[in-house]
Amino acid sequence: MREQPLFAADSIGKSFGSRTILKAASVWARPGIITVLFGRNGCGKSTLLKIGAGQLRADHGVVQFDGRAYLRPRLHELASRGLFYLPDRDLLSRRLTVREQIRAVEWRFGASRTAATLERLDIGHLLDQTPVELSGGERRRAELAAAWIRAPRCLLADEPFAGIDPADAEVVAGAFREMARQGCALVITGHEVRQLLETADDVVWMAAGTTHGMGTPEKAVQHEQFRREYLGPLRFG
Repeated sequence: MREQPLFAADSIGKSFGSRTILKAASVWARPGIITVLFGRNGCGKSTLLKIGAGQLRADHGVVQFDGRAYLRPRLHELASRGLFYLPDRDLLSRRLTVREQIRAVEWRFGASRTAATLERLDIGHLLDQTPVELSGGERRRAELAAAWIRAPRCLLADEPFAGIDPADAEVVAGAFREMARQGCALVITGHEVRQLLETADDVVWMAAGTTHGMGTPEKAVQHEQFRREYLGPLRFG
């Protein structure tokens, strides 16, 4: 029997003016499991994560976290209970060094995990630089370090592999896997199909404003409609 989700955004609907983005979309995260949310550009993946994190208000649906249901979740309230939202850009201040921002996180959450996290993400030599001085991959590793030091119970990461090179992507993927081994529940979005399928434990597919649970990556790549409408001609061994 599978463990109940720590986090779930259930039957979420959202429109912007006359444009309906989400009709009845759901995504969930279980402790120790990496759930990957796939879908075409503009289908609403980022919108669903923002609603799940309490950064954006849904038209209908409910967010559940740690046994509580929220019709109007708020980011600070969910964060205080252990949820962390990692946006696709600009998590860190552009003006402060990485060291200054890491110290701010330590002051609030403690420093017991800092050394191991900095080593795991290979950013010790970047601490005295500001985010604008870093490459895309370096900046993503620094952002993930700030998230990991907080020891989140649930991490929602929007397109964490976008615009970074393969070496950085492998470090980031390894960090996600280690967080899952430590019991964190993760949801990740993106379009880097092979990287994400290799990282995922569970796959959710978003299309036409709703979502479909695909199961394991092995089951997902065998799903005829998912292959035809999203994966296309990719070949999997």
